[in-house]
Amino acid sequence: MTTTAADLSAYAGFALQDAAIPELPHHYRGKVRENYSLPDGRRIIIATDRLSAFDRILCAVPLKGQVLTQIARHWFERTADICPNHVIEYPDPNVLVCKGLTIMPVEVVVRDYLAGTTSTAILTMYKAGRREMYGHRFPDGMKPNQKLPQPIITPTTKAFDAGHDEELTAERILGEGLLTEAQWSRVSDYALKLFARGQAMAAERGLILCDTKYEFGFDEHGEIILADEIHTPDSSRYWMAASYRARFEAGEPPESFDKDFVRRWVVERCDPYNDPIPAIPPEVTLDAARIYISVFEAITGQPFPLPPTDRPVLERIRANLARFF
Repeated sequence: MTTTAADLSAYAGFALQDAAIPELPHHYRGKVRENYSLPDGRRIIIATDRLSAFDRILCAVPLKGQVLTQIARHWFERTADICPNHVIEYPDPNVLVCKGLTIMPVEVVVRDYLAGTTSTAILTMYKAGRREMYGHRFPDGMKPNQKLPQPIITPTTKAFDAGHDEELTAERILGEGLLTEAQWSRVSDYALKLFARGQAMAAERGLILCDTKYEFGFDEHGEIILADEIHTPDSSRYWMAASYRARFEAGEPPESFDKDFVRRWVVERCDPYNDPIPAIPPEVTLDAARIYISVFEAITGQPFPLPPTDRPVLERIRANLARFF
């Protein structure tokens, strides 16, 4: 029996909504992660189970934080030979201790298909009639979700303080001094090699890694380090390889992970931008948990390690982080 077929009812009240630990210094609360900065420059990042959408927190999905932390761990460990990353240790399934970095003001997005729905997505721009994007020229007559001749880098500004990403080109990055030519060359090389590794490993699992976002930073020596997360379903677009060709030829969207399960449930019941969000019942969040677990298992090829339920998640995390107090 796969993990996703397991009875998750024991986890109905097991979601980690908040991970504030007063004994840890310099607390910063993100949408879904709690961040702490230690005096020696290390950072502690705790992934909660909060689910953010429509500019608000909708609910907490049991095990979501562990799923995303462990998917990123899977990829960090399998790409460390390509690019140094910020990982120091994982003292708990939801927790990463990492190097403190100066985050690069450029986010590196690698794409291999004409896809996406956001304002910075190349498909959105293409449908609006643009053919020059991110310093690349696209021919007329392309179809949605069509494979590109080769993967390309479409950089954006790093949106700090809840700002919006903006389109960049290599010329603008260098011209505005966001990065030096040597830094941009190194980052581009890292990104394309990481993406190639990700695509090859995803293909072994019957998946297409369509596009992804990388975040890099500089350590105290100026070395470029991979940060944040890598190849998770929150930072990447995955499609099912077996059905891609037939669906593309039929003009249908590719089959993908159903990450919007809770969002659709909410939209069917209210205007999420203007109305109060109705209480989301446990059976909905547990179904969402099963989806996240299925994503972990599809990407890694490993059964998801269900944690014990003998004590609350935050109590377990506090015990595993006690040596940092």
